[in-house]
Amino acid sequence: MKNELRTSFSSLTQNEALARGVAAQFCMLFDPTVEELSDVRTAVSEAVTNAVIHGYGHRNGVVGLDLVKEDDLLTVTVRDEGRGIEDIELARRPFYTSMPEAERSGMGFAVMEAFMDSVEVESEVGRGTTVTMKKRFGRNG
Repeated sequence: MKNELRTSFSSLTQNEALARGVAAQFCMLFDPTVEELSDVRTAVSEAVTNAVIHGYGHRNGVVGLDLVKEDDLLTVTVRDEGRGIEDIELARRPFYTSMPEAERSGMGFAVMEAFMDSVEVESEVGRGTTVTMKKRFGRNG
């Protein structure tokens, strides 16, 4: 059976914790292990932080968060209508950052990929970015 939650929030850094908490609570539907729950929280945190910091910078905007449960598969979509990514492959390289002056580590996508089973990025300059992450639950036990 499919279960969905769709929400959006202002592109404020403090809302990253809100998104992480919403995702964690939704994951309780899977009866997750502590590790699975931590993985999702971390990946959502990175995706939302990217949307807020890189998507909007210091501009006001809206970040969307969609969570979908289908059997043992979680699909998380984080989207913004911010500045977009000029070169997705470059942005996905570890340690690459488009904001070196802000002392960003450039590990956001690498972290998402490490904790989720798959990560897809779609972006258009001037129109925004959508990150879709998937994780299958119950593989560890």
